Amino acid sequence: MLDDRRPNQLMTVVILLALSCLLFFLGLGDMGLTDRDEGRNAEAGREMFASGDLVTPTFNGELRVAKPVFVYWLMTVSYHLFGVNEFAARTPSALFGVALILMHYLFLTRLRGPTAGLVGALMLLLNIEMLALGRMAITDSVLIFFTTLALYGFWLGLHEPGAGRHWMWGFYLGMALGTLTKGPVGFLVPLLAAGLYLTAARRWTIFWQRGFPIAGTAVVLLLAGPWYAAMFLIHGDAYGSQARVHTVGRFLAPMEGHGVGFWFYIPVLLLGFFPWSLLLPAAFYQSYTSWKVRRHTARVDSTLPDSQDTSGRGHELEWFAALWLVGTFVFFTLSSTRLPHYIGPLFPAASILAAVYWSRAMKDPSIPGIRGSIHAITGVGYLLAIGFACLPWLYSKFAGKLVKEFPMAVQFDLGIGPYLGAAVLLIGMGLVGYFGLSGERREAAFGVAGGVVATVFLLAVLTVIPGINRYAIVPPQELAYAAGLNLGPEDQLIAYGTLRPSMAFYSRRKVLFVPSSEPKRLQAALAYPGRTMILLPEAMQDALPKEAATYRPILKRYGYILLAAQPMVTIPDAVSPEQPQPLKPPSH
Repeated sequence: MLDDRRPNQLMTVVILLALSCLLFFLGLGDMGLTDRDEGRNAEAGREMFASGDLVTPTFNGELRVAKPVFVYWLMTVSYHLFGVNEFAARTPSALFGVALILMHYLFLTRLRGPTAGLVGALMLLLNIEMLALGRMAITDSVLIFFTTLALYGFWLGLHEPGAGRHWMWGFYLGMALGTLTKGPVGFLVPLLAAGLYLTAARRWTIFWQRGFPIAGTAVVLLLAGPWYAAMFLIHGDAYGSQARVHTVGRFLAPMEGHGVGFWFYIPVLLLGFFPWSLLLPAAFYQSYTSWKVRRHTARVDSTLPDSQDTSGRGHELEWFAALWLVGTFVFFTLSSTRLPHYIGPLFPAASILAAVYWSRAMKDPSIPGIRGSIHAITGVGYLLAIGFACLPWLYSKFAGKLVKEFPMAVQFDLGIGPYLGAAVLLIGMGLVGYFGLSGERREAAFGVAGGVVATVFLLAVLTVIPGINRYAIVPPQELAYAAGLNLGPEDQLIAYGTLRPSMAFYSRRKVLFVPSSEPKRLQAALAYPGRTMILLPEAMQDALPKEAATYRPILKRYGYILLAAQPMVTIPDAVSPEQPQPLKPPSH
């Protein structure tokens, strides 16, 4: 796989397509929507699908401006094709995840050859962060595709000779669609990475000559601007003020409790991009020293000024990727609101650095830093194996703290999955060390490391997640679905003490979310003249106000209970109040 013979590129694309489809689509719709982001996004897409209003995103019947509209458009198409269900909600992320892997392969193969292209594509696919983002109904997989498209278009447009400058339109297209996907970050990340490179490489003059800056800016405004303008015209300050909170406000102050230390993204990158993250320090140092040497040589030997030298197409790619990685990392570190998936746009850059470095290590077994990187990979892998083996014990020790959010937490165990994962890591890391520390056998270490990631991920999908889904995620969703079958348009569903946005998705209706700290609000809601159902954790039933005295249990599911003052009209198949059974909401 890693020799110098040129593989059949079409066959390689087919293999990458099959592997990425397997990892992104396997069991994609088997797990209930996680809260909060998946539930909100999937329901906003469902409400757009149901209403036919393709301009204004709403959640639970109210204006939603936390994210722009593009992902909801994709979900609307997906719901038309596959019905309203978890698979359809997550399909856009999975499709763009597959497209990202193929685009990355073609780009890196074009510039660094088939070996680096294949290694880079597999590195970008086989890491926990990208696999997770490609399987969730959130905006990040789509955003990463467009920011990467923008920066690949920028690079090719700047360095490809002659008519190759037209690749630059991809720069502007990616920024426009990225902005429609997740707001200003869609153009800030590409502009930051491109600006850092143009400054460090002193290529601003070339960019002004080849980059269509004025026409390109017009393209971004023409593609992204109309929707934003329509939102301002329709909703005025109701949109503008909320949009500022979710963009500038999110950067300047922590939101929803997501404010952690400046160190936060270091372990996120280390573990999210493991095992390839341990190659990055040596790869970064080599890219910097190589760039400095070549720049010095160019100054001495070239008869062209730097502003006219377009030869950077070859030797500056890794330095461009390094600046892309560092710039994105620092940008999100400076943001006051920090979440693991925010740094996703730097992962393609990280895979370029790691893949080119690894490819060189195949040709030069004595390349500086490779043995230290292999030792680091195996060391961290062994620590992760110990962590996996300890997970069941740690879970049993701290499960009591999860009962408020997941009532059945203490009655559920993680099963054999963590132990199998630990065994795979121990054996795999031993083989990585055995092969990787030998110059003659080193290429086998890559296959082993990638196989470890894929195997551990599949073990989680097949052994651990089903139990978590059954006992922690699905129960309130099944009850919400049952309530939705029985309540008319004018009736009321109250979610008390459990603020899970996915309940609106499964009930297919507006839900009144009442925190347990606001019993007076619940009292007022119970005065509603129409039919009402209450969905709540079973442990909270005794704390209900006297106004709920006439409400009786209709259905129970693993620590959650559905109450009503009237009997149910429709009981979903295979579910009864006495003996609850798993319920799978059908597609619509």
